[in-house]
Amino acid sequence: MAVLKVKFTKTKRDKLAQILWILNWVSVVSGIILFSLGLFLKIEIKKRNEVMAKGDVNSVPNMLISVGVIACIINFLGGKICYDCSDANKFSRWKLVMLPYIICTFCFTFCILVGALMCYTMRNELEESLYLGLRDAIKFYKDTDIPGRCFLKKTVDMLQIGFQCCGNNGFRDWFEIQWVSARYLNMASKEVLDRLKSNVDGKFLVDGVPFSCCNPSSPRPCIQYQLTNNSAHYNYDFLTEELNIWVKGCREALLDYYTAIMRSIGIAALFIWLFELSVLIGVRYLQTAMKNVLLLGDLEGESDGWLLENSFVETAKYNINIIKNLGKANQISTVSGMNDPNIDVQNTNCGKTNVTTKPIPTA
Repeated sequence: MAVLKVKFTKTKRDKLAQILWILNWVSVVSGIILFSLGLFLKIEIKKRNEVMAKGDVNSVPNMLISVGVIACIINFLGGKICYDCSDANKFSRWKLVMLPYIICTFCFTFCILVGALMCYTMRNELEESLYLGLRDAIKFYKDTDIPGRCFLKKTVDMLQIGFQCCGNNGFRDWFEIQWVSARYLNMASKEVLDRLKSNVDGKFLVDGVPFSCCNPSSPRPCIQYQLTNNSAHYNYDFLTEELNIWVKGCREALLDYYTAIMRSIGIAALFIWLFELSVLIGVRYLQTAMKNVLLLGDLEGESDGWLLENSFVETAKYNINIIKNLGKANQISTVSGMNDPNIDVQNTNCGKTNVTTKPIPTA
């Protein structure tokens, strides 16, 4: 029994073909949108590439870009097919193509759904990449004279100013590394030498942060050094001075920024997937309706269209049997006593040696 069977007159078939022709062109635009969204996300990730560790963070934008390109090609072909389906004579040349086209389009729409879901599952990979990348960027903040690292100070400062953040997890991350270059340390100062000697690794560690951590909304001049020493500053309590520097870590700030972008892209991709799925359903109805018209032989008469010719269970069993029998066409089945059907066929007497021959008459 056919699933969701609908009866179509010639007028309805023609209108369905015309509507699907228009919708396929709209789908081409949706493919361009997917491509643009993937490209936008890839550019945004590349902007902060210096503070991200190498990983699979580009898998989502690459997926969206690929799906967008494929969408333009498939829907362009679908528009041509639907336009020709308004004429039964032109449909005959697409008759063998439409079913493979529908199967390929179904797989393609599934890829759109996967791309949309990946936008929501990418957060963990992105968080790990940001954590490792920011850790290394802060670690090499002082290396302004080393090639390959000389621009990290500017990158980190612009990042902290732009995203109103400080450090990787928070401002205390700066306490654990030497972020002041040795060329700017006064080695004749007893305080500097004491700090270098007090550290096992010989690093100059201070409870201070770079200027880019300062909050311009603070009512008092920014306090960068001795942040945890209340007695070093007048009328100061580091536990309550939240406006002095940014409290949020840059990893959290960047993660919130990219999460908001990917959430918006994911919603857009889900809507595009629903639209593509509805177009695919319409193409399936058109294909079955036109196929039945040719079988009936009455091009002006009514015909049935459906999503599946048999029930879901029967269709599933049929496809499973096809998959199971793949590659077995040339094998001899010996299950349940079944042998090669050619074994029991009687041979001819072509090979007999006792066949009598008639003598050839002599002249």
